Amino acid sequence: MTDRLRCHVTVAAVIAQAGRYLFVEELIGGRRVLNQPAGHLESGEDLLQAVVREVREETSLEFLPESWLGCDLLRLPDGAVTLRVAFTGDTRPLAAPVARDPVIVATHWLTPAEAVARFPLRSPLVQRSLQRFEAGIRLPLESLGGLVTDRA
Repeated sequence: MTDRLRCHVTVAAVIAQAGRYLFVEELIGGRRVLNQPAGHLESGEDLLQAVVREVREETSLEFLPESWLGCDLLRLPDGAVTLRVAFTGDTRPLAAPVARDPVIVATHWLTPAEAVARFPLRSPLVQRSLQRFEAGIRLPLESLGGLVTDRA
């Protein structure tokens, strides 16, 4: 018998404009941290649906994915891992703004240096997604697998 790996699937959006990146300021466990708009994949969603929903819920912006940046694993203290799939694209205002996720304190357009000087990053995956973006990694959305069911 082998131990089964517990894995959390998350998505994130790296959104750049004029050398600055969109960050969300979150209040997590009493700490203010910076993250990209990001969150967990929900039941019945594919990865693109999840990242569009997360950006909408956290920023009140419509996210228009253009490419994906790859994925990374983060080992958590409890032994589980987070698989984070990062995307990039553009945004536009929503026709009707939505209430923001309550853990989001504010949104900020910051350079990476301003971001780390202002607050700690939520996890090393935030920096890794920025590095992928700045390295010019852009994977076509067509290369991303969709949601497949086991029903014929």
